[in-house]
Amino acid sequence: MPVRTSDSSHGTPAKGVGLGLALGSALAFGGSGVAAKPLIEAGLDPLHVVWLRVAGAALVMLPLAVRHRALPRRRPALLAGFGLLAVAGVQACYFAAISRIPVGVALLVEYLAPALVLGWVRFVQRRPVTRAAALGVVLAAGGLACVVEVWSGLSFDALGLALALGAACCQVGYFVLSDQGGDAGAEAPDPLGVIAYGLLVGAAVLTVVARPWTMDWSVLAGTADMNGTAVPALALLAWIVLIATVLAYVTGVVSVRRLSPQVAGVVACLEAVIAAVLAWVLLGEHLSAPQLVGGAVVLLGAFIAQSSTPAKGSPEPVAAGGPERELSTPGAAA
Repeated sequence: MPVRTSDSSHGTPAKGVGLGLALGSALAFGGSGVAAKPLIEAGLDPLHVVWLRVAGAALVMLPLAVRHRALPRRRPALLAGFGLLAVAGVQACYFAAISRIPVGVALLVEYLAPALVLGWVRFVQRRPVTRAAALGVVLAAGGLACVVEVWSGLSFDALGLALALGAACCQVGYFVLSDQGGDAGAEAPDPLGVIAYGLLVGAAVLTVVARPWTMDWSVLAGTADMNGTAVPALALLAWIVLIATVLAYVTGVVSVRRLSPQVAGVVACLEAVIAAVLAWVLLGEHLSAPQLVGGAVVLLGAFIAQSSTPAKGSPEPVAAGGPERELSTPGAAA
């Protein structure tokens, strides 16, 4: 893929609706971490929270899977890649990361994905990249150094940072797979069908890995602490499943059909800002001034890398955007 880009025939009202939906999608994705972290701190294992999220969303999206039941025969590798990397891998690494480091830091590390994709294209595939894209990589790396405060000897938990980087790598792996998954002239699969089956594949994989039968289900019957406020655990889970997963993916898919990939990429950058602000307000996770500046530089680098992407099939040097937006939806992320 990319699966679909915007159509120039869309008028300003349609683009306005698309922008609103994209903002809603970024808000929904950005709120996943602040809802998940209290559940983890209440006693649920991060993998169990991921399994609840993915399995619940897969159940909600099951009717779409039935509707696109021919898709597994047509694109088995694509569905496996989406399920293993963009669903199971990204979510497991991200949720494990936020159990050890602040939500905003974890998501900003994950935003190294566009830079890592460019590294794959340049040094593994040996294809040229634009100067603007290279600048984006440098900015993202420099901004990340400020976010993790390298001058303090990496004051954050090293394993947490490694897990956040693992989430970024999973996004890169899925982008590489999807970039090679569509043959020229082949009909692009409906992204909603890809999401539905990806969630089913991810749920199956996570069931084996997370072993939900060992979960302390009693935690869901109680409350979780959100910066001093007791919130029903089931309410947090409902937000993660229905808002931060199902609604976030669907609004992302619908919005990208009304926007160019470049605009969608810019809006995607707001996800990290939203996550950091929500974590600040709801969880009391304050970032220092250098970290805020570094976060802004990371997002600027990601924006430059994404906005430098030439049209598919263009002879221009390659510069790749975020994988979840290329599929027509985030991070996946998160």
